[in-house]
Amino acid sequence: MTRHLSAETKLTLRILFRQPGFWVPTVLFPAMLYAFFGANSGGGAWASHAMASFAVYAVLGVGFFQFGVSVAQDRASPFATWQRSLPGPAGFLWLARILASVIFVAIAVALVVAVSLAMTDISLPAMAWARLAAVCLMATVAATIMGIALGSVASARAAVPLANLIYLPLAYLGGLWVPPMVMPGAINAISVWTPTRAMGELAWAAIEGRAWAAQDLGLLAAWTLAAAALVSVAQMRQRRALLPAKPLQSLKNPEGPRATH
Repeated sequence: MTRHLSAETKLTLRILFRQPGFWVPTVLFPAMLYAFFGANSGGGAWASHAMASFAVYAVLGVGFFQFGVSVAQDRASPFATWQRSLPGPAGFLWLARILASVIFVAIAVALVVAVSLAMTDISLPAMAWARLAAVCLMATVAATIMGIALGSVASARAAVPLANLIYLPLAYLGGLWVPPMVMPGAINAISVWTPTRAMGELAWAAIEGRAWAAQDLGLLAAWTLAAAALVSVAQMRQRRALLPAKPLQSLKNPEGPRATH
């Protein structure tokens, strides 16, 4: 089983790394956006909060957007259809994507952190960095599963506009671009129920040295489980579609044609 998962992960990474025009902008964009806007948010606590927000934004971009689009595109390929028909645990295919997502997220978050250290006066204790890394890992699993859910139900053509339609509002509603305290009241009331707000609250608590709120952990887990359930249903439908259809004659008369005398 370990060899199977390792092979699936290597295949996923090989396919993605051979498409630099697809993954390089996704990895670079959060750091570039942070350099333009986040790094100018001020020093001290403001700089740390902006860095944590854009680290979560980097996770969302890789996990949700990149894998949501790539899953939808893969479903349209004959190779992916053949791959889904192979024996073995179907969950390994999705677990391999999560492991691959962790690698790309690590690159994207590291770029955000590097830019923040170069352009601001951020200084955090080692425990804060470790807790922020743990939040990014939790957010990666959630965002990737949500991206897989999107890619499992959207067509290859619809995946990009749908991903943008969900991904960008989620980033805003989560307070990753605008701090929640300056949001309009109605927007903030919606924000507290989004997965990105839960990710942001966990990241901000990590750098402030506060305990993670059970509400934020529960909300993120609920969104992850809902996305996983959608992936499971979509996967069962896809596997059912691969089953050969029964001949019409066997449905009408299971015993076959009878001899006439």
